[in-house]
Amino acid sequence: MACNVGDTDRMLRIFAGLLIIGIGLATSSWWGLIGIIPIFTGITAWCPGYLPFNIKT
Repeated sequence: MACNVGDTDRMLRIFAGLLIIGIGLATSSWWGLIGIIPIFTGITAWCPGYLPFNIKT
């Protein structure tokens, strides 16, 4: 699993994930769990959505 997410992209993903989880908690909505996905891709520096397009940031 090669890294295909750059440093800036990683920080933005982690921030966005935390923001989504925070909004989910504030609104008492299960949709906040979607924030786990960008956090996971930010921490691992690997995004499966980039593979078909051969994108590396």
